[in-house]
Amino acid sequence: MLAVVIPARNEAARIQNVVRQSLKLKAGLVIPVLNGCTDMTMEMVRRLGDARVRPVQFKEPLGLDVPRIAGAQAALEAGARGVLFLDGDLDGQLLGRLAILVERVRRGETDLSLSDCYAGTPVPSRQTTARSVYTARLALNEALGRPDLGAAIPSHGPVAVSRRLLEALPPAAIGVPPLMQALACRAGLGVEVGACIPHKELGSAQRDREHRQKVAETIIGDCLQASGGDRRGHMGYHEARRFDLLGLQPPEGVTLAMSESSGED
Repeated sequence: MLAVVIPARNEAARIQNVVRQSLKLKAGLVIPVLNGCTDMTMEMVRRLGDARVRPVQFKEPLGLDVPRIAGAQAALEAGARGVLFLDGDLDGQLLGRLAILVERVRRGETDLSLSDCYAGTPVPSRQTTARSVYTARLALNEALGRPDLGAAIPSHGPVAVSRRLLEALPPAAIGVPPLMQALACRAGLGVEVGACIPHKELGSAQRDREHRQKVAETIIGDCLQASGGDRRGHMGYHEARRFDLLGLQPPEGVTLAMSESSGED
């Protein structure tokens, strides 16, 4: 069974589109994770009236990416063999590309299927924040010995994971997506680019400049942390991640622990 996990914070205007596309993927379970919503997101989910849609609600915001952990745990408990993570603000028509993305995970042939969101778009060339994010992504995959992944990381765009991955990695690592990718690579799990989905086709909601800057700093810091570096100076939203609300500690030092346990230098 494929489960789709959809973190959403105040996405009443968009959540139904994302859930409907998920159901068309023949998902056995769709889990909107309502992340401190104060609008009608829950009401819009309920109006769909489908028994496969089982929302999980948190009155207090969990922060960026942490809702994925709660959704993944619910999916595992329900017996899912694979999980597709989708953002709750996507407004693009992505069904065909999502089907490609999840196919090899569904067949048990890979464990982490990434979206290439730079496909068909110009690579940032000037020394901007966008260029810094792109460079950090490339550097992480180079450090992991996976330059073939280009700049694809699970922080950006839809991503599918296997049950094997979710059971093998520390749950908290799912809330720092580049760290999840690093641990998956180092554990010998299958990691690949599963689909090309240019960013402009995602239909993501437009956010203000401050939000975009903080997300960028979060991703840069996550990539540094995942490669064993120091993320200080690139905290972004990291400190607002409420692992504690799920009974977890932030996954600091997990990369080192995995390296030591696998016998790597």
